[in-house]
Amino acid sequence: MNVSHKLLLLLAVSLVLAPAAASAADDKVLVCAGGKMYQSPTAKPIENAIVVMSDGKISGVANQAEIKYKLPALALQLDCRGKVIVAGFWNSHIHFETGWQNAAEAPAAQLEALLQEMLTRWGFTTVWDLGSMPSNTLAIRRRVESGEVPGPKILMAGDIFPKAGHPVYLPAEMQLPEAATPQEAAQMTQGYIKMGLDGLKLFTGAYMGAKPVVNMDTAIVKAAVDVAHAQGQPVFTHPQNRAGVDNALNGGVDILAHTIPTEGSFSAEELAQMKRQQTAMIPTLTLWTTVVSDPAVQDRLVRAGVDEVKSYLAEGGTILFGTDVGFQSKYDTTQEFEFMGRAMTWREILASLTTNPAAFFKAPMKGRVEKGMDADLVVLDADPAVDVRNLAKVKYTIRAGKIIYSKK
Repeated sequence: MNVSHKLLLLLAVSLVLAPAAASAADDKVLVCAGGKMYQSPTAKPIENAIVVMSDGKISGVANQAEIKYKLPALALQLDCRGKVIVAGFWNSHIHFETGWQNAAEAPAAQLEALLQEMLTRWGFTTVWDLGSMPSNTLAIRRRVESGEVPGPKILMAGDIFPKAGHPVYLPAEMQLPEAATPQEAAQMTQGYIKMGLDGLKLFTGAYMGAKPVVNMDTAIVKAAVDVAHAQGQPVFTHPQNRAGVDNALNGGVDILAHTIPTEGSFSAEELAQMKRQQTAMIPTLTLWTTVVSDPAVQDRLVRAGVDEVKSYLAEGGTILFGTDVGFQSKYDTTQEFEFMGRAMTWREILASLTTNPAAFFKAPMKGRVEKGMDADLVVLDADPAVDVRNLAKVKYTIRAGKIIYSKK
């Protein structure tokens, strides 16, 4: 290390360890220093890393031996010694349902607290709402994007159900968008696009309790998919059984929003078709512990879901992290990481949170900790390479260079 590098290192260390002193002139600059950093799920860790963020972007990344730029005046310095720095997390399956009513008028502090409890304290900087009242979610998104409420980037999919396919777990009085024909499905999809939504979710299988599952016809699936794909929008599916999976795949959907553990496994033909069509999957394994009360049944469903993830990965499938939180109330992600760890390595799980969704949803500036990328970061209290459950031990969540969650 030459003299100039040594001087810059001493400057960096002294600034990082000094008390934070924010000012109006430099309040857009944030530095994380001293932690171990995984720039991507496949990268070797950088020890004693320094990440500089300004104007919502990562403006510099280095370790103590490779400081090649002058650090700017610092508005806020985070001492990350003993911590682990990774890219911001995606949750590709959430819902803004219970507790989120009247989001347009709710106090900002109330929304911030709810967002922290359900999402940002678990590291989520980007989320997909796969079915809530559109006007309410759009109101939350407006308030977050305006800067009024600290929160994640919110993407939203509109729902379409099959005719007479009102799931038993949704209130009977709730009015659901049901499509009886391909034309109706196409019109509904066009309506969601005009509303400003970002994708579509089709209930290709609706759970009816003691009655048979109501599946969506392939022709209806294809009509909706064609309209969404013409606008470059992804289509998720909620399958309930093998028929729902088959109809969804034959109709061209992009993402399975759940496994189908009640069926025990995917067929060889389904796995081959998923591979051929590059269909992604969201495991939502913790969900199966919430939909039944019998521990033995919970265990059976989780084990079946884990086996389905294993078989899917063996075909080279893309896993996207998601929990169905908002529908189910287990906000803590520890159990989901534990279940996924039965089928995947910690690097594969980190990819499901970062690089996989960034690539799948065509967000090239997200998913990695590199100069020029969006300044979406998570600072963890412990290393996921030691225990995958450490991915739930979040110290800071940073979106666009601003702290949206800080562990007290």
